[in-house]
Amino acid sequence: MDSTLTQTELNKSSKTKTDLFYDDVIAGLKSTPKRLNSKYFYDANGDKLFQELMNSPEYYPTNCELEIFSEKTAEIADSIIGDGDAFDLIELGAGDAMKSTYLLKYLVSKKADFTYLPIDISENVISYLNITLPVTLPGLKITGLNGEYFDMMEKAASISSRRKVVLFLGSNIGNMAVNDAIEFCRELRKHLSSGDMVLIGMDLKKDPKVVLAAYNDKEGITRRFNLNLLERINRELNANFDIDKFEHYPTYDPETGACKSYLISTVDQQVTINGKETISFLKDEYIYMEISQKFTIMQADQIAINTGFAPVGQFFDTRKWFIDAIWVAA
Repeated sequence: MDSTLTQTELNKSSKTKTDLFYDDVIAGLKSTPKRLNSKYFYDANGDKLFQELMNSPEYYPTNCELEIFSEKTAEIADSIIGDGDAFDLIELGAGDAMKSTYLLKYLVSKKADFTYLPIDISENVISYLNITLPVTLPGLKITGLNGEYFDMMEKAASISSRRKVVLFLGSNIGNMAVNDAIEFCRELRKHLSSGDMVLIGMDLKKDPKVVLAAYNDKEGITRRFNLNLLERINRELNANFDIDKFEHYPTYDPETGACKSYLISTVDQQVTINGKETISFLKDEYIYMEISQKFTIMQADQIAINTGFAPVGQFFDTRKWFIDAIWVAA
């Protein structure tokens, strides 16, 4: 295959992050229905709001997975250490690494031969981890990677050829519709070798009232988190969204397991972005913001099998609201 970059690839590679942000925002707001990519939630203010959300009483997923990682650390570590060979521990969407720090601390204490490679689209996150983790966990080898998941996995593969163990926690897989999640897992498998492992967190179906409350908290943190993306577009792309003219609206469908968030325009209005594009909104028109998909245990196993993995282990919180599943690349 010719390794020469196409003109499209060259154009993309020469664009700044702001250019790509602008392109994605315009494409999303010109689509029908309008949508925004949830990966852009996480600027500095978005990171802060998400930390607040994780600490809210209604937002259960963090505490469920934290229970798994804090109380079953040894079992998880034993599952991924295997025969004791050297490996790279890659975390997709690392965030503050609060949960994975339990595992990192245990692995360091056991003198496991590994390097931690957190991947996150947020520069703030990677900078924070690169600075703080070597101080809080002396002896930890860390190389933070800032960028898109699969771009950074290619970079990780170029850094070393050691066995890969991928952490994909926090039900980040739930940020995609089921079909998209399946495609993501297929793509993930393409970046791994036979015998590599994935530890994947999935939020399970449960009482619909419990699910919906987690995305419609009484303090309105989820609302502010969603609206912050409009504020970010104002800040970084010179737009004029009137935040007071949009309202946050979450839904949960217990049949499909899809919990979705929307921003609803409360009036007919127009928004100008970067002085170049004008987007019109009708009263009650929505912007689709994100999905938080919930799964069944059987569904989790089936996704693994259908995408080139073998499910080999499962860890649950005491209420069985959440699962961290171990898959091996077949």
